[in-house]
Amino acid sequence: MIKDSISRIKNICMLSTHGYFDPIPELGKTDTGGQVLYVLQLARALSGLGYHTDIYTRWFDRSKKQIDPLPDCPNVRVIRIPAGEWEFIPKERIYPALDNLAENMIRFIIQQKLSYDLFHGHYVDAGIVALKVARVMSKSCFFTAHSLGAWKKQRVGGDEKKMDEIFNFTLRINEELRIFQSVDAQSITSKEEKEKIKELYGFESSRIEFIPPGVDIHRFRPLKPGEKEEKTGIFLPDNYIFVVSRISKAKGHDLLLPAFLKVFKKCPDIHLVIAGGTASPDDEESEVIENMKRFLHDKGIHNNVHLIGGIPHEELPPYFRKCRLFILSARYEPFGMTVLEAMACGVPVVVSQFSGIQENLVAEKDCMKINPMETTAYAETIIRLLKDESLGQKLVKNGLDNVQSNFSWEAIARRHVTFYQHYIHKR
Repeated sequence: MIKDSISRIKNICMLSTHGYFDPIPELGKTDTGGQVLYVLQLARALSGLGYHTDIYTRWFDRSKKQIDPLPDCPNVRVIRIPAGEWEFIPKERIYPALDNLAENMIRFIIQQKLSYDLFHGHYVDAGIVALKVARVMSKSCFFTAHSLGAWKKQRVGGDEKKMDEIFNFTLRINEELRIFQSVDAQSITSKEEKEKIKELYGFESSRIEFIPPGVDIHRFRPLKPGEKEEKTGIFLPDNYIFVVSRISKAKGHDLLLPAFLKVFKKCPDIHLVIAGGTASPDDEESEVIENMKRFLHDKGIHNNVHLIGGIPHEELPPYFRKCRLFILSARYEPFGMTVLEAMACGVPVVVSQFSGIQENLVAEKDCMKINPMETTAYAETIIRLLKDESLGQKLVKNGLDNVQSNFSWEAIARRHVTFYQHYIHKR
């Protein structure tokens, strides 16, 4: 019976209901970032496997079309459904509009005579809507949280009442638990997430599958023979180590700089390029940047360390390809997509043992692993990789094989199909 159900999967309905969701996303706008890119890339890759995917989102801007196909990908459409007032609503305040969104979505599906084989909600707000619509349509419902309210609450700290007013934690956490208990299955984007669901929600299930985010290997790739490198918007030194991340304490910039100081003393021609940061930094970002600048001047290495600010995601490949190696220095990182993007560009990587991605890599085979708090060993690993050309070549070859086989969006789409096939109609 399940096999017959599997053969009928053709039309997939995804939901991503907050933020500015467009076929060509305006990343960086409020509530519009990695999740939007994730859903679009996944839908595009599923299209390449022959599946039709509609992505439903909230319609709040009358100038946008209701049905908006992806350019060059007609099997994927963004469909906007009105709900509440015609105005943007931040994700923390979107909950009162969700019942209306579900009702209008059901009406639209019926009026348009559309049929979906399954529903997949991304983030808690979309999960709420997906569950309601799937039940009315008597179809399976899947869920990806992308982030956990209870985990964020744990990290944010501060006055509980004030934080709840800002982030709506109580409602969000209760709804997340209800979704966990109700969906046919859920995917998680880091293995640590499963432990956090058990620890913070008291929920365990055999229907939780780890499926990591994918890499666009058509964009993040080595240059082809004879191909010229793209120009970068910022001047780069000839010989540099590259780091790109948000500027926060969790990312370990304060652990990287003492290690780099030791590297610089052994390799005085090496530079460090640090990308990341926002146009309007918050207090934490400002503090991290000021501390970095103070360290650089105190140690006299400010001429060899370059803080270049944020870089649009789509412009990153040449920054990766031109560097000697890439470092993820985090003291905490749920996954670490930039590591895979660097590997996909043919760059050797040094990875913190406190990152989720390191669970998918093998030290001395496709990466070098470090404890960023052990400064001397950290520096020695970097120096070894800078000086041992054959080691770097081995890491590059194996890293490329790993990313292309296991982390391309095409590979991630196939994993989703297997995920759907395994759990559809099993409840």
